[in-house]
Amino acid sequence: MAHDRDTPPEGAAGRTRPGAWTALRPLVLRLHFYAGVFVAPFILVAAVTGLLYVWTPQIEDAVHADLLRVEPAGETLPLHEQVRVAREEVPDAELDAVRPPTTEEDATRVLFNVPGLEPGQRAAVFVDPHDGDVLGVTESYGTSGALPVRTWIEVFHRNLHLGDVGRLYSELAASWLWVVALGGVALWTARVRRSRAGVRRALTPGSASPGRARSVSLHGATGLWITVGLLFLSATGMTWSQYAGGNIADLRERMSWTTPAVSAETPPASPGVDVGVDAVLASARDAGLDGPVEVAYPETPASPYVVSQLDRLWPTRADSAAIAPDTAEVTDVVRFADYPLMAKFTRWGIDAHMGLLFGVVNQVVLTALALGLLAVVLWGYRMWWQRRPTRSRTLGVGRPYPRGAFRALPLPLRAAVVLVLLAVGWAAPLVGVSLLVFLAVDVALGWRARRSGRAPGEAPDASAEGAVERPRATDETLTGTANTP
Repeated sequence: MAHDRDTPPEGAAGRTRPGAWTALRPLVLRLHFYAGVFVAPFILVAAVTGLLYVWTPQIEDAVHADLLRVEPAGETLPLHEQVRVAREEVPDAELDAVRPPTTEEDATRVLFNVPGLEPGQRAAVFVDPHDGDVLGVTESYGTSGALPVRTWIEVFHRNLHLGDVGRLYSELAASWLWVVALGGVALWTARVRRSRAGVRRALTPGSASPGRARSVSLHGATGLWITVGLLFLSATGMTWSQYAGGNIADLRERMSWTTPAVSAETPPASPGVDVGVDAVLASARDAGLDGPVEVAYPETPASPYVVSQLDRLWPTRADSAAIAPDTAEVTDVVRFADYPLMAKFTRWGIDAHMGLLFGVVNQVVLTALALGLLAVVLWGYRMWWQRRPTRSRTLGVGRPYPRGAFRALPLPLRAAVVLVLLAVGWAAPLVGVSLLVFLAVDVALGWRARRSGRAPGEAPDASAEGAVERPRATDETLTGTANTP
Protein backbone atom coordinates (compact mmCIF):
# COMPACT_ATOMS: atom_id res chain seq x y z
CA MET A 1 0.00 0.00 0.00
CA ALA A 2 1.40 3.40 -0.97
CA HIS A 3 1.80 6.07 1.69
CA ASP A 4 1.92 9.82 1.39
CA ARG A 5 5.50 11.10 1.45
CA ASP A 6 4.83 13.27 4.54
CA THR A 7 2.72 10.71 6.38
CA PRO A 8 4.47 7.95 8.31
CA PRO A 9 3.30 4.44 7.48
CA GLU A 10 0.97 2.65 9.82
CA GLY A 11 2.75 1.71 13.02
CA ALA A 12 5.57 4.15 12.46
CA ALA A 13 4.10 6.71 14.82
CA GLY A 14 5.07 4.66 17.81
CA ARG A 15 8.68 4.49 16.55
CA THR A 16 8.96 8.24 15.99
CA ARG A 17 10.59 10.12 18.82
CA PRO A 18 8.19 12.89 19.94
CA GLY A 19 9.35 16.44 20.45
CA ALA A 20 9.98 17.80 23.94
CA TRP A 21 6.65 19.65 24.09
CA THR A 22 4.72 16.62 22.82
CA ALA A 23 6.25 14.56 25.60
CA LEU A 24 5.80 17.22 28.28
CA ARG A 25 2.29 18.26 27.35
CA PRO A 26 0.43 15.47 29.22
CA LEU A 27 2.37 16.29 32.39
CA VAL A 28 1.67 20.02 32.02
CA LEU A 29 -2.02 19.25 31.46
CA ARG A 30 -2.23 17.16 34.61
CA LEU A 31 -0.33 19.72 36.69
CA HIS A 32 -2.48 22.55 35.31
CA PHE A 33 -5.58 20.55 36.20
CA TYR A 34 -4.56 19.92 39.81
CA ALA A 35 -3.37 23.48 40.32
CA GLY A 36 -6.56 24.80 38.78
CA VAL A 37 -8.79 22.70 41.02
CA PHE A 38 -6.94 23.00 44.32
CA VAL A 39 -5.01 26.29 44.15
CA ALA A 40 -7.52 28.39 42.22
CA PRO A 41 -9.69 29.03 45.34
CA PHE A 42 -6.72 30.72 47.01
CA ILE A 43 -6.06 32.76 43.87
CA LEU A 44 -9.75 33.66 43.77
CA VAL A 45 -9.67 35.00 47.35
CA ALA A 46 -6.46 36.92 46.68
CA ALA A 47 -8.02 38.52 43.59
CA VAL A 48 -11.18 39.57 45.46
CA THR A 49 -9.33 41.01 48.47
CA GLY A 50 -6.75 42.63 46.19
CA LEU A 51 -9.52 44.25 44.16
CA LEU A 52 -10.83 45.79 47.38
CA TYR A 53 -7.37 46.90 48.48
CA VAL A 54 -6.63 48.70 45.19
CA TRP A 55 -9.15 51.41 46.04
CA THR A 56 -8.20 51.89 49.71
CA PRO A 57 -6.68 55.37 49.18
CA GLN A 58 -10.09 56.70 48.15
CA ILE A 59 -11.84 54.68 50.85
CA GLU A 60 -9.43 56.00 53.47
CA ASP A 61 -9.85 59.60 52.33
CA ALA A 62 -13.63 59.26 52.59
CA VAL A 63 -13.74 57.48 55.95
CA HIS A 64 -11.06 59.57 57.69
CA ALA A 65 -11.68 62.91 56.00
CA ASP A 66 -12.23 64.54 59.43
CA LEU A 67 -8.64 63.65 60.40
CA LEU A 68 -6.86 64.21 57.11
CA ARG A 69 -8.39 67.47 55.87
CA VAL A 70 -8.70 70.96 57.35
CA GLU A 71 -10.12 74.27 56.23
CA PRO A 72 -7.42 76.51 54.68
CA ALA A 73 -6.72 79.55 56.83
CA GLY A 74 -3.55 81.09 55.44
CA GLU A 75 -1.22 81.27 58.46
CA THR A 76 0.20 78.09 60.02
CA LEU A 77 1.72 77.48 63.41
CA PRO A 78 5.41 76.55 63.70
CA LEU A 79 5.87 72.81 63.37
CA HIS A 80 7.44 72.46 66.81
CA GLU A 81 4.35 74.09 68.34
CA GLN A 82 2.09 71.57 66.63
CA VAL A 83 4.28 68.73 67.90
CA ARG A 84 4.04 70.17 71.43
CA VAL A 85 0.23 70.15 71.23
CA ALA A 86 0.27 66.53 70.04
CA ARG A 87 2.59 65.47 72.86
CA GLU A 88 0.17 66.88 75.41
CA GLU A 89 -2.51 64.65 73.91
CA VAL A 90 -0.48 61.44 74.55
CA PRO A 91 1.95 62.43 77.34
CA ASP A 92 3.13 58.88 78.09
CA ALA A 93 4.05 58.04 74.47
CA GLU A 94 7.47 58.29 72.85
CA LEU A 95 7.72 60.85 70.03
CA ASP A 96 8.84 59.11 66.84
CA ALA A 97 8.19 61.28 63.76
CA VAL A 98 6.10 64.03 62.23
CA ARG A 99 4.57 64.36 58.78
CA PRO A 100 4.07 68.06 58.05
CA PRO A 101 1.25 69.20 55.76
CA THR A 102 1.98 69.50 52.05
CA THR A 103 -0.97 71.71 51.14
CA GLU A 104 -3.14 74.16 53.08
CA GLU A 105 -5.86 71.50 53.34
CA ASP A 106 -3.63 68.83 54.94
CA ALA A 107 -3.52 68.10 58.66
CA THR A 108 -0.23 67.58 60.44
CA ARG A 109 0.37 63.99 61.56
CA VAL A 110 2.53 63.45 64.65
CA LEU A 111 3.54 59.82 65.26
CA PHE A 112 4.29 58.18 68.60
CA ASN A 113 5.48 54.77 69.76
CA VAL A 114 2.98 53.44 72.26
CA PRO A 115 3.36 50.19 74.24
CA GLY A 116 0.73 47.61 73.40
CA LEU A 117 0.30 48.41 69.72
CA GLU A 118 0.86 45.77 67.05
CA PRO A 119 4.30 45.63 65.37
CA GLY A 120 4.53 48.33 62.70
CA GLN A 121 1.79 50.42 64.29
CA ARG A 122 2.19 53.89 65.76
CA ALA A 123 -0.26 56.26 67.39
CA ALA A 124 -1.04 59.19 65.09
CA VAL A 125 -2.20 62.53 66.49
CA PHE A 126 -3.73 64.78 63.84
CA VAL A 127 -3.35 68.52 64.41
CA ASP A 128 -4.88 71.43 62.52
CA PRO A 129 -1.77 73.37 61.43
CA HIS A 130 -3.69 76.65 61.36
CA ASP A 131 -5.15 76.81 64.87
CA GLY A 132 -3.44 73.94 66.69
CA ASP A 133 -6.63 71.99 67.44
CA VAL A 134 -6.26 68.25 67.85
CA LEU A 135 -8.49 66.58 65.26
CA GLY A 136 -8.19 63.08 66.66
CA VAL A 137 -5.93 60.19 67.60
CA THR A 138 -5.80 56.83 65.84
CA GLU A 139 -3.40 54.07 64.77
CA SER A 140 -1.11 54.45 61.76
CA TYR A 141 0.44 51.39 60.14
CA GLY A 142 3.73 51.03 58.31
CA THR A 143 5.65 53.46 56.17
CA SER A 144 2.53 54.04 54.07
CA GLY A 145 0.82 55.52 57.12
CA ALA A 146 -2.30 53.44 56.61
CA LEU A 147 -5.16 54.39 58.92
CA PRO A 148 -7.51 51.77 60.47
CA VAL A 149 -9.81 51.17 57.48
CA ARG A 150 -6.94 50.76 55.02
CA THR A 151 -4.99 48.68 57.53
CA TRP A 152 -7.96 46.33 57.98
CA ILE A 153 -8.31 45.80 54.24
CA GLU A 154 -4.54 45.40 53.79
CA VAL A 155 -4.32 42.74 56.51
CA PHE A 156 -7.41 41.06 55.09
CA HIS A 157 -5.66 40.79 51.71
CA ARG A 158 -2.39 39.61 53.27
CA ASN A 159 -3.58 37.01 55.80
CA LEU A 160 -7.39 37.16 56.15
CA HIS A 161 -6.82 38.36 59.74
CA LEU A 162 -5.59 34.88 60.66
CA GLY A 163 -2.01 35.86 61.57
CA ASP A 164 0.97 33.90 60.31
CA VAL A 165 -1.21 30.91 59.41
CA GLY A 166 -3.29 33.15 57.17
CA ARG A 167 -0.21 34.38 55.35
CA LEU A 168 0.17 30.93 53.86
CA TYR A 169 -2.94 31.50 51.73
CA SER A 170 -1.55 34.59 50.01
CA GLU A 171 1.89 33.04 49.58
CA LEU A 172 0.35 29.92 48.05
CA ALA A 173 -1.65 32.08 45.63
CA ALA A 174 1.31 34.25 44.64
CA SER A 175 3.71 31.31 44.36
CA TRP A 176 1.42 29.28 42.10
CA LEU A 177 0.06 32.13 40.00
CA TRP A 178 3.06 32.30 37.66
CA VAL A 179 3.17 28.50 37.31
CA VAL A 180 -0.49 28.27 36.38
CA ALA A 181 -0.27 31.28 34.06
CA LEU A 182 2.75 30.03 32.10
CA GLY A 183 1.37 26.50 31.91
CA GLY A 184 -1.94 27.82 30.61
CA VAL A 185 -0.23 29.98 27.98
CA ALA A 186 1.82 27.00 26.77
CA LEU A 187 -1.27 24.78 26.50
CA TRP A 188 -3.44 27.42 24.83
CA THR A 189 -0.91 28.63 22.27
CA ALA A 190 0.07 25.06 21.36
CA ARG A 191 -3.58 24.23 20.80
CA VAL A 192 -4.57 27.23 18.67
CA ARG A 193 -1.46 27.37 16.52
CA ARG A 194 -2.71 24.30 14.68
CA SER A 195 -5.70 26.34 13.57
CA ARG A 196 -5.69 28.39 10.38
CA ALA A 197 -6.72 31.48 12.33
CA GLY A 198 -4.30 30.69 15.14
CA VAL A 199 -3.33 34.23 16.19
CA ARG A 200 -6.83 35.62 15.88
CA ARG A 201 -8.30 32.65 17.72
CA ALA A 202 -5.69 32.88 20.46
CA LEU A 203 -6.49 36.53 21.16
CA THR A 204 -10.25 36.57 20.58
CA PRO A 205 -12.17 35.32 23.64
CA GLY A 206 -15.31 33.36 22.94
CA SER A 207 -14.76 33.03 19.20
CA ALA A 208 -15.50 29.31 19.23
CA SER A 209 -18.87 27.59 19.01
CA PRO A 210 -21.20 27.54 22.05
CA GLY A 211 -20.76 25.06 24.87
CA ARG A 212 -17.53 23.88 26.39
CA ALA A 213 -15.50 24.99 23.36
CA ARG A 214 -16.60 28.55 24.03
CA SER A 215 -15.61 28.28 27.71
CA VAL A 216 -12.20 26.99 26.65
CA SER A 217 -11.79 29.92 24.27
CA LEU A 218 -12.81 32.49 26.91
CA HIS A 219 -10.53 30.89 29.49
CA GLY A 220 -7.52 30.61 27.19
CA ALA A 221 -7.72 33.92 25.32
CA THR A 222 -8.48 36.01 28.41
CA GLY A 223 -5.67 34.29 30.28
CA LEU A 224 -3.30 35.09 27.42
CA TRP A 225 -4.25 38.78 27.51
CA ILE A 226 -3.55 39.12 31.24
CA THR A 227 -0.49 36.84 31.49
CA VAL A 228 2.10 39.63 31.80
CA GLY A 229 0.07 41.26 34.55
CA LEU A 230 -0.31 37.96 36.39
CA LEU A 231 3.44 37.33 36.27
CA PHE A 232 3.99 40.83 37.65
CA LEU A 233 1.51 40.31 40.51
CA SER A 234 3.04 36.94 41.31
CA ALA A 235 6.62 38.25 41.43
CA THR A 236 5.81 41.35 43.48
CA GLY A 237 3.39 39.48 45.73
CA MET A 238 6.03 36.92 46.63
CA THR A 239 8.29 39.68 48.00
CA TRP A 240 5.84 40.07 50.92
CA SER A 241 5.53 36.34 51.56
CA GLN A 242 6.93 34.53 54.55
CA TYR A 243 9.09 31.82 52.96
CA ALA A 244 9.61 32.76 49.32
CA GLY A 245 9.94 36.38 50.46
CA GLY A 246 12.78 35.37 52.76
CA ASN A 247 14.61 33.77 49.86
CA ILE A 248 14.07 36.88 47.76
CA ALA A 249 15.41 39.07 50.57
CA ASP A 250 18.51 36.87 50.86
CA LEU A 251 19.06 37.08 47.10
CA ARG A 252 18.75 40.88 47.16
CA GLU A 253 21.23 41.05 50.01
CA ARG A 254 23.77 38.87 48.22
CA MET A 255 23.38 40.77 44.95
CA SER A 256 23.52 44.22 46.65
CA TRP A 257 19.99 45.02 45.43
CA THR A 258 18.79 46.32 48.79
CA THR A 259 17.51 49.84 49.30
CA PRO A 260 20.34 52.13 50.51
CA ALA A 261 19.90 54.17 53.67
CA VAL A 262 21.47 57.38 54.91
CA SER A 263 24.43 57.11 57.27
CA ALA A 264 23.95 57.91 60.94
CA GLU A 265 27.64 57.61 61.78
CA THR A 266 28.45 61.33 61.92
CA PRO A 267 27.91 62.41 65.54
CA PRO A 268 26.78 65.96 66.30
CA ALA A 269 29.46 68.47 67.25
CA SER A 270 27.41 69.52 70.28
CA PRO A 271 25.60 66.48 71.69
CA GLY A 272 22.37 67.36 73.45
CA VAL A 273 21.82 70.56 71.45
CA ASP A 274 18.72 70.51 69.24
CA VAL A 275 17.91 73.35 66.85
CA GLY A 276 14.37 72.07 66.44
CA VAL A 277 12.24 70.35 63.85
CA ASP A 278 11.44 73.56 61.94
CA ALA A 279 15.12 74.18 61.13
CA VAL A 280 15.58 70.51 60.24
CA LEU A 281 12.65 70.59 57.84
CA ALA A 282 13.94 73.80 56.24
CA SER A 283 17.34 72.17 55.64
CA ALA A 284 15.68 69.14 54.08
CA ARG A 285 13.66 71.37 51.75
CA ASP A 286 16.83 73.22 50.76
CA ALA A 287 18.40 69.82 49.97
CA GLY A 288 15.62 69.15 47.47
CA LEU A 289 13.31 66.95 49.57
CA ASP A 290 10.05 68.45 48.42
CA GLY A 291 6.52 67.04 48.56
CA PRO A 292 5.25 64.79 51.36
CA VAL A 293 7.98 63.90 53.86
CA GLU A 294 8.38 62.27 57.25
CA VAL A 295 10.80 63.75 59.76
CA ALA A 296 12.05 61.01 62.09
CA TYR A 297 13.42 62.22 65.42
CA PRO A 298 16.89 61.14 66.62
CA GLU A 299 16.89 57.77 68.33
CA THR A 300 19.76 58.82 70.63
CA PRO A 301 21.45 62.14 71.45
CA ALA A 302 24.24 61.16 69.04
CA SER A 303 21.86 60.33 66.17
CA PRO A 304 20.69 62.62 63.37
CA TYR A 305 17.20 63.49 62.25
CA VAL A 306 16.25 61.47 59.16
CA VAL A 307 13.94 63.08 56.63
CA SER A 308 12.41 60.82 53.96
CA GLN A 309 10.23 61.60 50.96
CA LEU A 310 6.95 59.69 50.83
CA ASP A 311 5.69 60.36 47.31
CA ARG A 312 5.24 57.07 45.46
CA LEU A 313 3.73 58.49 42.28
CA TRP A 314 5.64 58.53 39.01
CA PRO A 315 8.31 59.91 38.89
CA THR A 316 9.16 58.45 42.27
CA ARG A 317 10.43 60.81 44.95
CA ALA A 318 12.11 58.67 47.61
CA ASP A 319 15.19 60.69 48.58
CA SER A 320 16.30 60.76 52.21
CA ALA A 321 18.66 62.93 54.22
CA ALA A 322 20.41 62.75 57.60
CA ILE A 323 20.48 66.12 59.36
CA ALA A 324 22.56 67.03 62.41
CA PRO A 325 20.31 68.02 65.34
CA ASP A 326 22.68 70.68 66.67
CA THR A 327 23.36 72.58 63.44
CA ALA A 328 20.63 71.41 61.00
CA GLU A 329 23.47 70.59 58.60
CA VAL A 330 22.79 67.87 56.04
CA THR A 331 25.34 65.15 56.82
CA ASP A 332 24.27 62.58 54.23
CA VAL A 333 21.81 62.33 51.34
CA VAL A 334 20.64 59.28 49.43
CA ARG A 335 18.93 60.05 46.12
CA PHE A 336 16.49 57.68 44.50
CA ALA A 337 18.30 58.36 41.23
CA ASP A 338 21.39 56.72 42.75
CA TYR A 339 19.63 53.53 43.88
CA PRO A 340 20.88 50.29 42.29
CA LEU A 341 18.71 49.42 39.31
CA MET A 342 17.17 46.37 41.00
CA ALA A 343 16.36 48.43 44.10
CA LYS A 344 14.51 50.85 41.83
CA PHE A 345 12.63 48.00 40.18
CA THR A 346 11.70 46.67 43.62
CA ARG A 347 10.38 50.07 44.67
CA TRP A 348 8.43 50.53 41.44
CA GLY A 349 7.10 46.97 41.52
CA ILE A 350 5.80 47.24 45.07
CA ASP A 351 4.21 50.63 44.44
CA ALA A 352 2.58 49.43 41.21
CA HIS A 353 1.30 46.30 42.99
CA MET A 354 -0.32 48.58 45.58
CA GLY A 355 -1.87 50.78 42.88
CA LEU A 356 0.18 53.85 43.82
CA LEU A 357 2.78 54.33 41.08
CA PHE A 358 0.56 55.83 38.37
CA GLY A 359 -2.35 56.93 40.51
CA VAL A 360 -5.86 56.23 39.26
CA VAL A 361 -4.56 54.78 35.99
CA ASN A 362 -2.64 52.20 38.02
CA GLN A 363 -5.79 51.40 40.00
CA VAL A 364 -7.90 50.97 36.86
CA VAL A 365 -5.35 48.60 35.31
CA LEU A 366 -5.18 46.51 38.49
CA THR A 367 -8.96 46.42 38.65
CA ALA A 368 -9.19 45.14 35.07
CA LEU A 369 -6.45 42.59 35.83
CA ALA A 370 -8.24 41.33 38.97
CA LEU A 371 -11.56 41.05 37.14
CA GLY A 372 -9.87 39.18 34.29
CA LEU A 373 -8.28 36.77 36.76
CA LEU A 374 -11.62 36.17 38.47
CA ALA A 375 -13.20 35.43 35.09
CA VAL A 376 -10.42 33.02 34.08
CA VAL A 377 -10.74 31.09 37.34
CA LEU A 378 -14.52 30.85 37.09
CA TRP A 379 -14.34 29.78 33.44
CA GLY A 380 -11.81 27.13 34.45
CA TYR A 381 -14.24 25.66 36.96
CA ARG A 382 -17.04 25.90 34.39
CA MET A 383 -14.94 23.91 31.94
CA TRP A 384 -14.35 21.30 34.63
CA TRP A 385 -18.09 21.07 35.27
CA GLN A 386 -18.95 20.91 31.56
CA ARG A 387 -16.65 17.92 31.14
CA ARG A 388 -18.50 15.91 33.78
CA PRO A 389 -19.96 12.49 32.85
CA THR A 390 -23.52 13.59 32.00
CA ARG A 391 -24.92 10.08 31.52
CA SER A 392 -23.74 8.80 34.88
CA ARG A 393 -26.32 8.06 37.58
CA THR A 394 -24.14 9.84 40.15
CA LEU A 395 -22.99 13.40 40.21
CA GLY A 396 -19.48 13.70 38.84
CA VAL A 397 -16.97 16.22 37.55
CA GLY A 398 -14.37 16.23 34.82
CA ARG A 399 -11.49 13.80 35.19
CA PRO A 400 -7.85 14.90 35.16
CA TYR A 401 -5.56 13.97 32.32
CA PRO A 402 -4.69 10.24 32.51
CA ARG A 403 -1.97 9.19 34.92
CA GLY A 404 1.50 8.05 33.88
CA ALA A 405 2.56 11.28 32.14
CA PHE A 406 5.80 11.54 34.12
CA ARG A 407 6.76 7.89 33.64
CA ALA A 408 6.21 8.26 29.91
CA LEU A 409 8.85 10.98 29.62
CA PRO A 410 12.28 10.14 28.18
CA LEU A 411 14.91 9.85 30.89
CA PRO A 412 16.65 13.21 30.11
CA LEU A 413 13.33 15.04 30.28
CA ARG A 414 12.44 13.29 33.53
CA ALA A 415 15.74 14.41 35.03
CA ALA A 416 15.19 17.96 33.79
CA VAL A 417 11.66 18.06 35.25
CA VAL A 418 12.92 16.84 38.62
CA LEU A 419 15.68 19.45 38.69
CA VAL A 420 13.27 22.25 37.74
CA LEU A 421 10.76 21.16 40.38
CA LEU A 422 13.48 20.99 43.04
CA ALA A 423 14.66 24.50 42.13
CA VAL A 424 11.11 25.88 42.17
CA GLY A 425 10.37 24.08 45.45
CA TRP A 426 13.46 25.61 47.04
CA ALA A 427 12.72 29.14 45.80
CA ALA A 428 8.99 28.92 46.55
CA PRO A 429 8.62 26.34 49.35
CA LEU A 430 4.82 26.32 49.32
CA VAL A 431 4.87 25.23 45.68
CA GLY A 432 7.07 22.30 46.64
CA VAL A 433 4.88 21.34 49.61
CA SER A 434 1.66 21.60 47.61
CA LEU A 435 3.21 19.53 44.81
CA LEU A 436 3.81 16.78 47.35
CA VAL A 437 0.17 17.10 48.41
CA PHE A 438 -0.93 16.79 44.77
CA LEU A 439 1.24 13.70 44.43
CA ALA A 440 -0.24 12.17 47.57
CA VAL A 441 -3.78 12.83 46.32
CA ASP A 442 -2.90 11.38 42.94
CA VAL A 443 -1.43 8.23 44.48
CA ALA A 444 -4.46 7.86 46.75
CA LEU A 445 -6.87 8.19 43.83
CA GLY A 446 -4.90 5.64 41.82
CA TRP A 447 -4.88 3.19 44.74
CA ARG A 448 -8.62 3.67 45.26
CA ALA A 449 -9.29 3.09 41.58
CA ARG A 450 -7.25 -0.10 41.56
CA ARG A 451 -9.04 -1.36 44.67
CA SER A 452 -12.41 -0.82 43.00
CA GLY A 453 -11.23 -2.53 39.81
CA ARG A 454 -11.80 0.45 37.52
CA ALA A 455 -9.69 2.98 35.72
CA PRO A 456 -8.64 6.03 37.71
CA GLY A 457 -11.21 8.79 37.32
CA GLU A 458 -14.00 6.44 36.13
CA ALA A 459 -17.36 6.90 37.84
CA PRO A 460 -18.06 4.18 40.44
CA ASP A 461 -21.41 3.27 38.89
CA ALA A 462 -20.07 2.50 35.42
CA SER A 463 -22.33 -0.33 34.31
CA ALA A 464 -22.71 -2.60 31.34
CA GLU A 465 -24.69 0.19 29.70
CA GLY A 466 -21.54 2.30 29.52
CA ALA A 467 -23.11 5.02 31.62
CA VAL A 468 -19.96 7.15 31.81
CA GLU A 469 -19.60 9.56 28.96
CA ARG A 470 -16.10 9.42 27.50
CA PRO A 471 -14.47 11.92 25.17
CA ARG A 472 -14.77 11.00 21.53
CA ALA A 473 -11.62 10.48 19.49
CA THR A 474 -11.93 13.87 17.86
CA ASP A 475 -9.25 16.43 17.18
CA GLU A 476 -10.38 18.19 20.39
CA THR A 477 -9.63 15.07 22.41
CA LEU A 478 -6.28 14.49 20.72
CA THR A 479 -5.16 18.06 21.35
CA GLY A 480 -6.12 17.73 24.99
CA THR A 481 -8.96 20.23 25.03
CA ALA A 482 -11.21 17.65 26.59
CA ASN A 483 -8.68 17.17 29.35
CA THR A 484 -7.92 20.72 30.35
CA PRO A 485 -9.41 21.91 33.64
